[in-house]
Amino acid sequence: MRGEVYMSHADFAALNARATETGSPVFANPRNAAAGSLRQLDTSITAGRPLRFFAYAWGEASDMPAATQMGMVDAFARFGFRTNPLMRRCATAAELLAHYRAIEAERSRLGYDIDGVVYKVDDLELQKRLGSVARSPRWAIAHKFPAERATTTLRAIDIQVGRTGALTPVARLEPVTVGGVVVTNATLHNAEEIERLGVMIGDTVTVQRAGDVIPQILGFAADKRPANAAAFVFPHVCPCDLQTLVVREANASGEDSVVRRCTGEFACPYQRIEHLKHFVSRRAFDIEGFGDKQVEYFFGLPEADPLRIRSPADIFRLERQDAANDLAKLKNRDGYGETSARNLFAGIEARRTIGLDRVIYSLGIRHVGEQTAKTLARAYCSWAAFHDAALRIGAGDAAARDEMDALDDIGLAVVDAVGRYFAEPHSRQLVESLAAELTIVDAERPAVSSPVAGKTIVFTGSLERMSRDEAKAMAERLGAKTAGSVSKKTDLVVAGPGAGSKLKAASDLGIEVIDEDEWFRRVSG
Repeated sequence: MRGEVYMSHADFAALNARATETGSPVFANPRNAAAGSLRQLDTSITAGRPLRFFAYAWGEASDMPAATQMGMVDAFARFGFRTNPLMRRCATAAELLAHYRAIEAERSRLGYDIDGVVYKVDDLELQKRLGSVARSPRWAIAHKFPAERATTTLRAIDIQVGRTGALTPVARLEPVTVGGVVVTNATLHNAEEIERLGVMIGDTVTVQRAGDVIPQILGFAADKRPANAAAFVFPHVCPCDLQTLVVREANASGEDSVVRRCTGEFACPYQRIEHLKHFVSRRAFDIEGFGDKQVEYFFGLPEADPLRIRSPADIFRLERQDAANDLAKLKNRDGYGETSARNLFAGIEARRTIGLDRVIYSLGIRHVGEQTAKTLARAYCSWAAFHDAALRIGAGDAAARDEMDALDDIGLAVVDAVGRYFAEPHSRQLVESLAAELTIVDAERPAVSSPVAGKTIVFTGSLERMSRDEAKAMAERLGAKTAGSVSKKTDLVVAGPGAGSKLKAASDLGIEVIDEDEWFRRVSG
């Protein structure tokens, strides 16, 4: 059974009253109280909270008691589950909208919070035919109610730097209650949004919670603007300690993007921990025993701790630092023992020799994903050649730019991102200190005379003689391109047992399909 857990207004008030009597923290709103109750590790706490449940959907079912959505809901009621009495079956769009307005008019008297209604196709067979996109069904759509609004004072605008270096202005507000929640901050998105709104620090602004969740500034009261209101100037350098430049990237049409980004990349303190997590991820260095949890542990150590990690090179210095540290060796720390410390160091050492494509991908350069890193590795073959080309692009060498731009699947967005990365002194220092710790294996030049050279290949189903990653790597070594979905550009589909939609798409487009054995026969030469 699936549905929605909620807390009524009356139960929420009683819960907070009991919390006040015992000196416990009170909840901000019923939605947070219900969500927090479900997340409790101690289920007795969850059981003690006044939670309610509306049933409206289902997971796996051995037998369907009805052929329609409404019939299923009626069955849930017969089974003893509580269903929402406001649910209706409507025959026309006009009926849907009329029921929406009726619920909106009763919203404040329902006794629980809602932010809209959901329209669903009733016939379950039609639902199946309409299907879904990712996790969003094509047979259902939400119709939200207008958000509640309030006015308050804009006290300041701060800049936050995200994990990709994007600078986001955040409004600091005089605390105000909107829809039962105290709002103190609201995103202003970018410099263009501030200009569009025309807001200044000190203004009286109108705030709503978009979708009843995200605080949003709608505008300001011009007649209440104080004489000392100050315009906000968007910074040209990152607020991090390095004071690295902020740039606007070009979008797909060649125009300046609204997003400003710090060029510090890995060196920027705000981005560093996320870059380190990317560095050790499965497609990058994939160090056994060194994942996100270990990054957070070593990154969070005190400044004076010799095992503190701030850059990728620090990971490969970790064992040396530990050996020189007489006071607090890793094996003596909480969560580690002699065996686990030894295994961690062994995992790091095993990745000291690594392929060029993984190194390029691990650097976290904007627009350089796994496939682009492989393309660059195959084109330049050695770290020395790629490093030299990247430095020349960073220095403004037109010939080096043109050479990289001429590569298949590489555009100016990638070239510019590589140039910015290697032009930034802190990033350059970080990369070179990392390279000094590694043995970087040259990339294999792809075969140009193989039977599949130049073809675009899709692997689907359960391959039995190799993993999907091994199959892709093999195809790329043979000069082929691999894709994750079937399109008109696909030349060949290799299908194992259990192949589904991709096999049908290949059939519809008339694309050749072979099995795994035929793949090995075809490329055996």
